[in-house]
Amino acid sequence: MPVRTVELAPGLTVSAQGYGAMSVGPAYGPVDLDEALATLHHAVDLGVTFIDTANVYGDGVSEQVVGKLLAERGDEVQVATKFGLTGSIGTTGTANRRINGRPEYAKQAIDESLARLGVDHVDLYYLHRVDPEVPVEDTVGALAELVQAGKIRHIGLSEATGEELRRAHAVHPIAAIQSEWSIVSRDVERHVVPTAAELGIGFVPYSPVSRGLLTDAFDPAQIGEQDLRRRFPRFAADALPTNLSVREEVRAVGQEAGATIAQVALAWLDAKGREYGLPSVSIPGTRYADRVTENAGALDVTLTDEQIARLDRLADRIAGPRAADPQWVSLGREQ
Repeated sequence: MPVRTVELAPGLTVSAQGYGAMSVGPAYGPVDLDEALATLHHAVDLGVTFIDTANVYGDGVSEQVVGKLLAERGDEVQVATKFGLTGSIGTTGTANRRINGRPEYAKQAIDESLARLGVDHVDLYYLHRVDPEVPVEDTVGALAELVQAGKIRHIGLSEATGEELRRAHAVHPIAAIQSEWSIVSRDVERHVVPTAAELGIGFVPYSPVSRGLLTDAFDPAQIGEQDLRRRFPRFAADALPTNLSVREEVRAVGQEAGATIAQVALAWLDAKGREYGLPSVSIPGTRYADRVTENAGALDVTLTDEQIARLDRLADRIAGPRAADPQWVSLGREQ
């Protein structure tokens, strides 16, 4: 079945499932860029046309590969990128990672991203993290100027708190909030999701399959030295046994529904979006075309109320926080 579309925000219609292009860079170890580009083409062939990237994914590598796709199929794709982190997401080291939400950096970063992508505008431009040293109003004010300049069509925030989202929206309409949300990461349901629903802001869950944990293909032995997951507490040796047992509960639901673990996780998110009354478009990432096909199949999976209720209880059983430093995500700032 063709992938349906969703109005994520007024004037921003996207595929009902997106593609997270962090894995196009070396976040999970070495990557074959030709294979990554082929996977992007396969996603668009299926109708998955909402492509999400960022300037720090592989120090610009992800944007460059997405740019090759746009050169051939830009009229078929809605592209989102981000700024606000400096350094590179692609190795286990994070000593050089900083947050920069200064207005002048926003204007510099968009020009650099547009050059890598080979386009004159992007559909959605996110502040990757709210800078604690820069009022979010000042950053969003600069982004509003980029809208006026025609360089971006819509403004988004990533991992903002409910309060930060409300303050930003008062300066300029925010089209989407992107945060981690999954069966095992539900803290955003306390404040961020209800605020987005109240204000009419779309939600873009990243890591919807918990960085691969909620998939049939996950194998701890495949986490190499350069794999970003080595930083995350949920993949530590003392946490994995518990978390793998949680995965088996998701697998059991999948066997009932005739779906894979990943499809159950994605279908659960779609159901939660309907429950909260807001457009929700998850962005699972993968390097492999067959995984894109599998993920898109989640759009045809319907879970029963009883199955959703069973899945709802699993977050309380997960071992470890969702972030190495909770202050870098909304969870740490909303306690």
